[in-house]
Amino acid sequence: MGTEARGVEMLNSGRSDPLIRGFDDTPKKTPQVSFWGPSHGKQHPQYKFCRLQECTDVSFGTRPGATTPHAFEARRLLERLSTDPGIMTILKSRELVVGTLGEMDPIDDRLMQKKQQEGACLLGYNTNHGMRIDVKLRTDDLSTFRPYPELAATLVHELSHNWVGEHNVLFWTNYGQMRVEYLWKHACLLLGGDFVNGKRTAELAGVTGMIFSGGGRKGQSSNKHQLDKSQLMKNISKSVIEELAHEMVQHRIPVQMVIPAVLDFSKELMEETKDDTNSGGRLLGRASVQSSSVGQSSAKELALAAAEKRAREAKKRPEKE
Repeated sequence: MGTEARGVEMLNSGRSDPLIRGFDDTPKKTPQVSFWGPSHGKQHPQYKFCRLQECTDVSFGTRPGATTPHAFEARRLLERLSTDPGIMTILKSRELVVGTLGEMDPIDDRLMQKKQQEGACLLGYNTNHGMRIDVKLRTDDLSTFRPYPELAATLVHELSHNWVGEHNVLFWTNYGQMRVEYLWKHACLLLGGDFVNGKRTAELAGVTGMIFSGGGRKGQSSNKHQLDKSQLMKNISKSVIEELAHEMVQHRIPVQMVIPAVLDFSKELMEETKDDTNSGGRLLGRASVQSSSVGQSSAKELALAAAEKRAREAKKRPEKE
């Protein structure tokens, strides 16, 4: 059924309704800038967290007007963790893919309740070697989020469970090395002159004090520009060892059993990134395993093999002495 020529002419000559906006007049959305800035705002296309899942307000019984942060803020915090340059470096260097990074239910999580009955405090857990990792984002009274450095350390802890389930010497060796790598990434970005809204990524991550330990008040240092990479790595190693000593005492494992492995890894990491002020997740530990197996093994296997070798060497050293 056709349209009369007169009707077509009237339609073409008519004025458009000023209240109706055309597609060309639709304002373009400005791209959302990541917390870590445009240079570090995206996850690696392959080694990443495939999904982020926050707790909805309804899931743990809050009501409108409650003081606990909104689910939207929890989502942004998960995005901040997933795109943290230090976290992304660990994922890339060890070729890790995590199915879901989720928020632990702060009230109704059954595993958390079980640990509390045993007198422990559960801040996160790893399901099925990386199929899902949950982190307890909120404080016990739900009033706010936990400090970011604590959340990032918890996430690194859970990533270490991708290899080792039990809290044994091998686990703490691997975890200590991952913490060194995390801090070293932020130290390299600091030396490389990266700024995000006038701040260093180390300051945004809350780890400046661990990188410049002994250099004044936490987060500040009067001699930042006088420190070289060697001194920074010494500070990082010292901070990680102190952190390990505090955490390992709960499992009745002396920190002396992992110190040599952590220090060896620190030297190796500094050597492999000596010409790279923006060390971005290169594969580590190749020098610690046989060259014949490099082509056949994945990064995960190489990293674990290196950690196992350092742990064995650490056990032998006291016997020789």
